[in-house]
Amino acid sequence: QVQLQESGPGLVKPSQTLSLTCTVSGGSIITSYYAWSWLRQPPGKGLEWMGAIDSSGNIYYNPSLKSRPSIFRDTSKNQFTLQLSSVTPEDTAVYYCARKLGGSPWDSYTDYDYWGQGTQVTVSS
Repeated sequence: QVQLQESGPGLVKPSQTLSLTCTVSGGSIITSYYAWSWLRQPPGKGLEWMGAIDSSGNIYYNPSLKSRPSIFRDTSKNQFTLQLSSVTPEDTAVYYCARKLGGSPWDSYTDYDYWGQGTQVTVSS
């Protein structure tokens, strides 16, 4: 059973960089054919795919986020991390990490088979 767990600060000040880590157990992040994504859901809105890293280390970003996100991994710890720069209150959301078989379309959310429980991040001074 694959399990994902998000960790990181629950409160971030505007203009700072948000950093969240997803720790994966029960499966390896370098297993072929899988990709590992970050998604978020702002209050009252739908899910938004932010970016992903696949088993080969290729990285994909949602262009609407305008180069603010950065995703990298630590294979020795079986973790992958999201950094989001220059945050504003509009980045307040529940952030999820999730696993998907294959690649795009990244917003086909029924194709994600394992999800973390989500972590609330609030951007406020």
